[in-house]
Amino acid sequence: MGLVIPFRKNNPIEQVSNDATRITFMEQMIMRPLAYFAVFRYPLRLEEIHSYCTRTDMDVKSLQTTLDQWVKRGIIYRFGETYQLENDPDWEIRRAELNKRADNILPLALRIGRFIGQFPFVRSVFISGSLSKHAMAPESDVDFFIITDAGRLWLARTLLILFKKVFLLNAHRYFCVNYFVDTEHLEIAEKNLFTATETVTLLPVWGREGYLEFRNRNGWAREFYPQFPERPSTHTPPYSRNLIKKTAEWLLKGQLGKYLDQKSMEITVKYWRRKFKHLDAQTFNLALKSQRGVSKHHPLHFQQKVLEQFEQHMNRISQKHFPS
Repeated sequence: MGLVIPFRKNNPIEQVSNDATRITFMEQMIMRPLAYFAVFRYPLRLEEIHSYCTRTDMDVKSLQTTLDQWVKRGIIYRFGETYQLENDPDWEIRRAELNKRADNILPLALRIGRFIGQFPFVRSVFISGSLSKHAMAPESDVDFFIITDAGRLWLARTLLILFKKVFLLNAHRYFCVNYFVDTEHLEIAEKNLFTATETVTLLPVWGREGYLEFRNRNGWAREFYPQFPERPSTHTPPYSRNLIKKTAEWLLKGQLGKYLDQKSMEITVKYWRRKFKHLDAQTFNLALKSQRGVSKHHPLHFQQKVLEQFEQHMNRISQKHFPS
């Protein structure tokens, strides 16, 4: 897939395709964050580029020197404190609006996430998506990534979806629960730039122990982003159970719970296959992953679109500004 850097067990950034011959490997490592966030028309500050940069041998001062040289050459553009690929000052203005909206919504998202943690079989809750990157567009949802007990993922998911449909009238703006894994399937199977970005930027909301274990099981993402700072979890509430949660889990711990979990999965997958019948089998399995320990609901297949646009940005820069 062109310049999308493949994952390899020993080193995920060791090789790139032949399309990259016009831009050196080291230059790619600096340009990559700008090209990735250009997909979202989101400019980056110097320290953010440094955090997302794979080059561990480059300090902030040296990075700024390189970026400023690129600005003089017209390869990238600087507006205020941010750098970007397009000569469009509206990006910086839009970013300020996205950041401000994220600041306003984050306290509510934290309360909702901790509320989700009180549902039966939920072990940990993280904020994902754009809000986890300190951005929130008017049309964006608050996305949650959830860890459940093993063998009860689909039951936990169904209880949350029923709550949303009955009590929230199916509103998903602040209650979008679209990715679940259980405690036996913490490692993300797809290992690429998109999943690495989503993994390292997850914000722990509830269930600190689960977050630390998830982070340990997905160390591969740090090979993409070795300099990205760890998300603070000191003040994240630990896993706990109130009386209602304890009672529900006790009632559903045996064969009844196992049966309901299986039926929940069967009914959900059947509904998805009917609703998204336009998707081919491969796309369905990636965008709507439905396994015993994993549930992903991304019918727009956003991951693939992002990676393709990222590749286009990198190829365009290489051909225009770094001729062989």
